[in-house]
Amino acid sequence: MSYEPAKIRTVNVTRYVTPLREGGSLPAIVEADDDGLYVLKFRGAGQGVKALIAELVAGEIARALGLRVPEIVFGNLDVVLSRNEPDPEIQDLLRASTGLNLALDYLPGSITFDPLVETIDAKLASQIVWFDCFVTNVDRTPRNSNLLVWHKNLWLIDHGASLYFHHAWHNWAEQSRKPFVQVKDHVLLPRAADLEAVDAEFRRFLTAEIIDSIVTLIPDEWLSGELQLESAESQRRVYVEFLQARLAASEIFVEEAQHAKKTFV
Repeated sequence: MSYEPAKIRTVNVTRYVTPLREGGSLPAIVEADDDGLYVLKFRGAGQGVKALIAELVAGEIARALGLRVPEIVFGNLDVVLSRNEPDPEIQDLLRASTGLNLALDYLPGSITFDPLVETIDAKLASQIVWFDCFVTNVDRTPRNSNLLVWHKNLWLIDHGASLYFHHAWHNWAEQSRKPFVQVKDHVLLPRAADLEAVDAEFRRFLTAEIIDSIVTLIPDEWLSGELQLESAESQRRVYVEFLQARLAASEIFVEEAQHAKKTFV
């Protein structure tokens, strides 16, 4: 396993194509000035830029670990786009999201992963369970797996519910060492038979340099307005230290996952 530092492209949104009426982020398919189609996550919806930060950081950690995630780009949204939108709700969302948003490459023809139909090997299931425990992603359940099958491969999407400690910031160091009890609802937990081996592999690979390089990608403008922390750099430092501490204590969430898995046996 090797890692190339992430380079996030910036595209300009040129056309709002269609809404995807699901989730708190109210995403939409948009077209950009590179002629590509993307699923845009709006800074003016739901949890705002916190969801975009979680999407960016968790998504790039997943990619670093060798998991498949659609390309993540920054999507620049001009206020002029809202003037041609007849739907008042969408118009308000576009106006509130002027500036830098986040988008993922659209996977045309992909289908939602169905655990009753699709088979997945134990190692990949264990890798995804480990990753979700690490970034505290609560949104990978049988009801909403946020997994797509595209060209016969499994792709991970929608990580805006990860890193939920940053919605309050208090006791973040304590939270970094907590077991991830929500793993009991993970769609792939019954198939995650290689958690210990994956834990050893990922702990060796996910270095402080990799974590730091991913957190550095967070735009300054997404890190403003936090009264609890003095600067954008101090917020980045908390993300880095949270992730490093969680990695160092990974046996806690691995043990919780193994305990929860026993209920399926």
